[in-house]
Amino acid sequence: MYDIKGIREDFPILSRTVYDKPLVYLDNAATTQKPRFVVNTIVSEYYSVNANVHRGVHFLSQQATDLHERSREAVRKFINARSVSEIVFTRGTTESINLVASSFVCSQMKPGDEVIVSVMEHHSNIVPWQLQAERFGIVLKVIPMNDRGELLLDEYERLFSKRTKLVSVTHVSNVLGTVNPIERIIGIAHDYGVPVLVDGAQSIPHMPVDVQALDADFYVFSGHKVYGPTGIGVLYGKEYWLEKLPPYQGGGEMIQKVTFEKTTFNELPFKFEAGTPDYIGSVALSNALGYISMLGMDQIAEYEHQLMCYATERLKEIPGMRILGEAEHKSGVISFLVGNIHPFDMGTLLDRLGIAVRTGHHCAEPLMHRLGIEGTVRASFALYTTKEEIDALVEGILRICKMFE
Repeated sequence: MYDIKGIREDFPILSRTVYDKPLVYLDNAATTQKPRFVVNTIVSEYYSVNANVHRGVHFLSQQATDLHERSREAVRKFINARSVSEIVFTRGTTESINLVASSFVCSQMKPGDEVIVSVMEHHSNIVPWQLQAERFGIVLKVIPMNDRGELLLDEYERLFSKRTKLVSVTHVSNVLGTVNPIERIIGIAHDYGVPVLVDGAQSIPHMPVDVQALDADFYVFSGHKVYGPTGIGVLYGKEYWLEKLPPYQGGGEMIQKVTFEKTTFNELPFKFEAGTPDYIGSVALSNALGYISMLGMDQIAEYEHQLMCYATERLKEIPGMRILGEAEHKSGVISFLVGNIHPFDMGTLLDRLGIAVRTGHHCAEPLMHRLGIEGTVRASFALYTTKEEIDALVEGILRICKMFE
């Protein structure tokens, strides 16, 4: 049984009020709330085991190092990576993509070589490649989509040429909720000998992910979207590729030996972890992953699928409702517009009712251009979202619609 009442009790913030109304938090695609267990981990780490990791001979340093590296193993297990050498801690999805973009382009690409992305990418999977295009003269190609919000795989395959060196694509759209057929996308790319980076920021919280089964070359995600702390994230990379790529940053920790004449670099994964790592955040992230593993990713996915179906049906009852993205496979989010009501007005008035949604272009302006709109209202769900909260959203929208009649 999925004990939604017990789960919500693990998240103290869900019991607070906003403008004297019970908080209805539907902005989970931006960041999720944190269970008490994760927050207590952070406090406990700072009060009992706080010491810089690696190379320290004293007890606290060794204990902190052990916890940090156990956390790396927990991440490895959660996504079924082959080795802890393939797990690099970063500050989040954005830094992970920037790391790959910088290291891959400068070492594996020449001017005129191509990277394929999709029309539904978050800015964090567009801008890093544009920066590399300006520096190194690489070319960005874009996978189109249909009006339902599904990528056109025939068109995708036609984008490949002898100069295609990498595909970088989202697993789940943060605007449309589309679950892309990532196994097929990877399979097509591998048929052309091209590696694939998968942005998993919106998939990791909602579904089981097995990077070996997917055969992803790189997979990235953020801790704060999966019930962990901010400022910590993960880059998974096949050992083959991480060995080939040069370091992204230089400094302490990522070195083996330094002289003024030459520096040699540390072994994986430390080659990519310059400076003091977020050893507090890594342990908190590990415990967040442990929390959702305890609930069961399959159970979470099934519960959230029921929520998505229920929310879609309820929202479609509203006159003038337009849901953006009606792909066959969706997860996590519903973006919508109602009549001629501006998304900002809708979001602001919902907020006064205690309902937290996100409005705007959601860091996906090229997608907005494809849809012919400036922005949307986005309601996004989590393992603690309830049908009653969806009902509150619908009632709130209906109330606002009457104000605009």
